[in-house]
Amino acid sequence: MPLRRGPFVRCWFSAALLLLGLAAFSSTSGSEHAATAALPAAFSDLLPHFLVEPEDEYIVKNKPVTLTCRSTPATQIYFKCNSEWVNQNDHVIERTVDPATALPVMQVTIEVTRQQVEKVFGLNEYWCQCVAWSTTGTQKSQKAYIRIAYLRKNFEEEPQGKEVALDQEVLLRCHPPEGVPQAEVEWQRNEDVLDPVSDPNFFITPDHNLIIKKARLVDTGNYTCLAKNIVARRKSNSATVLVYVNGGWSTWTTWSSCSAVCGRGWQKRSRSCTNPTPLNGGTSCEGQNVQKSACVATCPVDGGWSEWSKWSACGADCSMWRSRECSQPSPGTGGKDCQGLDLQSINCTSEQCPQTVSGAEDVALYVGMVAVALCLTLLLIVVVLVYRRKKEGLDADVADSSILTTGFQPMGIKPSKPGVWAPRPRRPPHCKNSHLLTIQPDLTTTTTSYQGTLRSRHDTTGKFSMSNGPLLDPLPNGSHTLHNGKLNSDPAEFVSRLSTQTYFKTLPRDVANTSYGTFNFLGGRLTIPNTGISLLIPPEAIPRGKIYEIYLTVQRKEDLRLPLAGCQTLLSPIVSCGPPGVVLSRPVILSMDHCFDACLDNWAVRLKKQNYEGAWEDVLLMGEELVSEPYYCQLEAETCRLFTEQLGTFALVGESLHMGAAKRLRLVLFSDAYCSTLEYNIRVYCMDDTQDVFKEVMQMERQLGGRLIDEPHVLLFKDSYHNLRLSIHDMPQAHWRSKLLAGYQEIPFYHIWNGSQRYLHCTFTLERLSLSTCELTCQLCVWQVEGEGQSFALDFNIAKDTRALDSEFLLMDSNATALAGPSAFQIPYLIRQKICSSLDAPCPNGADWRMLAQRLKLERHMSFFASKASPTSVILDLWEAQHFHSGNINQLATVMADIGKQEAMIFLVSDGEC
Repeated sequence: MPLRRGPFVRCWFSAALLLLGLAAFSSTSGSEHAATAALPAAFSDLLPHFLVEPEDEYIVKNKPVTLTCRSTPATQIYFKCNSEWVNQNDHVIERTVDPATALPVMQVTIEVTRQQVEKVFGLNEYWCQCVAWSTTGTQKSQKAYIRIAYLRKNFEEEPQGKEVALDQEVLLRCHPPEGVPQAEVEWQRNEDVLDPVSDPNFFITPDHNLIIKKARLVDTGNYTCLAKNIVARRKSNSATVLVYVNGGWSTWTTWSSCSAVCGRGWQKRSRSCTNPTPLNGGTSCEGQNVQKSACVATCPVDGGWSEWSKWSACGADCSMWRSRECSQPSPGTGGKDCQGLDLQSINCTSEQCPQTVSGAEDVALYVGMVAVALCLTLLLIVVVLVYRRKKEGLDADVADSSILTTGFQPMGIKPSKPGVWAPRPRRPPHCKNSHLLTIQPDLTTTTTSYQGTLRSRHDTTGKFSMSNGPLLDPLPNGSHTLHNGKLNSDPAEFVSRLSTQTYFKTLPRDVANTSYGTFNFLGGRLTIPNTGISLLIPPEAIPRGKIYEIYLTVQRKEDLRLPLAGCQTLLSPIVSCGPPGVVLSRPVILSMDHCFDACLDNWAVRLKKQNYEGAWEDVLLMGEELVSEPYYCQLEAETCRLFTEQLGTFALVGESLHMGAAKRLRLVLFSDAYCSTLEYNIRVYCMDDTQDVFKEVMQMERQLGGRLIDEPHVLLFKDSYHNLRLSIHDMPQAHWRSKLLAGYQEIPFYHIWNGSQRYLHCTFTLERLSLSTCELTCQLCVWQVEGEGQSFALDFNIAKDTRALDSEFLLMDSNATALAGPSAFQIPYLIRQKICSSLDAPCPNGADWRMLAQRLKLERHMSFFASKASPTSVILDLWEAQHFHSGNINQLATVMADIGKQEAMIFLVSDGEC
C-alpha cells in the first residue's frame, strides 16, 4: 500500500528546495514568477495541502496511465517516480484560484507508459508521488503504484467431474490463474451464473471452491469456474456433476391366485424397483422382484344326484311325481352342476282318472332291458380295447412323457445286440476281468427293455398343443436307436430344428459351440471342445422309461446381454443347457471356467439364471448355499461345477467387496505370419481368462493368417477404477522404431470390468528401417497403476513362423462332444452300484462315504452330500466331472483300499493283464 507522508517543516530544507526549484526552472516565464510573487501576504505562512493525490493504477496492454496531483496553496508541483524527478516537459500544469479562499490552486498530471514500468527489475515496484512547494515549505503526496495488468491462461486447479448420490455434499475445487489484479471468480452451471444469495444450497468459499450442500437432481449439469479481471476472462474446463438415485423396492403386491385349478401349484407376488426408481446410473435394487410360494388349490367338485324320492300319490291330473337333489355331492369350488331333471312325472290311473297305463310289472321289464343293453355295451368296449392292446404289442405300454416334459415323447430302443454296449476304448475286451468292465446293462426292469422296436404311441398331429412350451418339438414318428458310445448326428440339422422353437429363437446358431445328444437313465456327457464347458448326466438322473434329447451351448456376450449394476462384472461364460423343464431324478453337473481370484472374502459371487420370460434371477450366493435348494456349487481355482436339478441358461456374476478384488485377464500376442513391408503390427488381446474366449480369438486369428508370438500371460486386473495401459520399450533403435504418437495405449477400465465385449485388443505399429531386419527384441509393459505392473520380454524372428496356432495352447479335443451310456464314465456302472451300496450305509468307524469325501478333499460339502439319498453317488459324480480327461481310476481304487473296502480290488486291472 502506498504511504502517505505527513507535512514536516525544516527551514533550511525548505529554503534549499526552493533554491533548487528556482535554479532548475529559471527559464520559467515571467507570468509564472508573477503569479508566485502574487501570493497574498496573509497566506504566505501556509503549507500546501493536497486536494487530489495520485492513485494506484494498472496498465492494460499498452495503454499509458495518467496520474493527477492538485494542491493549494502551492507555487510549484513536480512528480518523482522511483526516487527520480520527472522531466519538466512531461508535466501538464494548470493553475486556478479557489473562489472561496482566494488561494492559488495548482494541478499537475503526467503519463506513465508500459516501457517505463518494464524498466524496473527485481522485487521493486514502480511508484510515483508528487511534491508541492509553497513559501513556507513542501509537502509530499502518497505513493501511487503502477503495475502491468495480466491474467494467465491456465488454471492452477480446475474442477473435476463427479458422480454423487442424492443429498450428498459436493465439493468442486477451483484455483484461478495468476493475474494482476487478482482475478475475481464466479461459478456457472450450464452457462448460467450461480448466485449463492438466491440459492442457499450453493456456497462459494473464500478460496473460490464451490460447495453444493445437498445434491439435488436439478444440480446435475456441467459446472464451469470463470475467472476475470480488467484484462481478460478465463473459463475452466467443464466438470460434469451427475446426481444419481439408487433404486429402492416398493411394497410387495398381494399374492396371486394359485396357478393350479386343482391340487399343488404356485402363487407369486412381485415388487418393483420404483421407490425410488434408479436414475442417472444409480444402482438397481438388490434381491428378487418376484417371490414364489407353493400352494394347494381345492379341486372343483362336480355335483351328483341323490336317490329319487318315492312316487307321489296319483293326482287329479292323472300324474305322479318324484324328485331328487344335487347333493351327493353338492357342486363346489367351481364344479359342474348336476345334469338332468330334478323332477319327474308319469301318468297314472286312479278313480279320478279314467285312463289306464301299464302296471308296475311292465316298468320293471323296461328297466331290466335297459340294464342288459348297457352291460353288453360295456363288455363290447372292453373286448375292443383288449384286442387293440394285444395287436399293438407290449411296447405300447411305454409311458408317454410328453405331458411331464411339455413336448417330449419317449423314443423307441432297438433290441440289444452284441457290441451295442461296447467296452470302453481304454480297456480292450480281452482282459481277464473284462466281464467287470463291459457289464451288459440290466434293462429288464424298465419299460424300454421289450423285444422289438419301440414307436411313439401318439401321433404328433393329434397331440395337445403347447403354444408356449419351452421344450423341443416331439421327435418324429419312427424307430430311434440309442447307442452306447459316441452319438454321431448332424449338428446343423439339430440347431436348425432347435431354432424354430419359440423359447430357443435367442440361442446362437454356432454349430462349433453347440453339443447335443440323446440320453436315457444310463446318463452320459456333453462337451464343447476347447472351452472347459461340459455337462455330466449321471446314471439315474433321467427317470427310467424316459429318453431326452439334451443340448449344451455357450452364448456370446454380444448376443445375450446380461444386465450388470454397480461394481458387478461377468466372471464366466454364459452357458445354456436344456431344454428347460425336463424332469430329473437327481442333479446333473455343469462345469464351466471362471476368471476371478476365487477368494470369496473379496467377492460376492452370484449364480444367475434366465427365466422363461428372459429376465435374469439370482438363484445362488456363493458361500451361502443351502442344501435344500435345487442348485449347489463346487468352486475350484479356475472352474465352477454346478449341481442343478433344473436345466436353463446360467452365468456367474461377481460384485467386488473392496478394491482388492481382482479378475484374471489373459494377454495374448499375435502378429502377421508373413511380413513383406517395412511396417510390422503386433496385436495384443486382453480377454477374460476362460478357455471359450481364448478359443474364439485363436479361431479368428487363424482366419486372419496370424501367428502367436509369445505364450499367453495372466494378469490380475483390480477393481481400482484405473485403466489398463500397455507400451513397448527397449527396441533396438538402430533397426526399429515405433510409429505411435503416444507413449502408451490405454484400455478403459469399464470396458474390461463390464465385460460388454468378449475380448479387447490394441495394435502396436512398428517400422523396421530395412527389409533385411528380421530379429525383434523388446519389452511389453502392462500396468494399471503407475509403479505396479508386469513386463514381458519378446524375442522372435518375424520371418520364421515357428509357433503354429494349433499348438499346445489350443489343444484340439479329440473326444466326442456327446457320449451316452457307460462309455461316458470312468467307473463302470455295476462297480459304481456296488461302491454306493457299500459306502452309503453309515459305519461306526467312519469307513463310509464321509471318509471318501475326506480322502478326495471334498469335506467342505459334507452337508450337501448328506442331504442326498445316495451321498456316495454324488461324490462319484463330482469325481467323474473333475477327472474325465485326466482321471486315473487306480488312484480312486487306492483311496477305496485306504478306506478298507474290498470293492476296491475290482478297479485294479492293469494293462499287463490284457
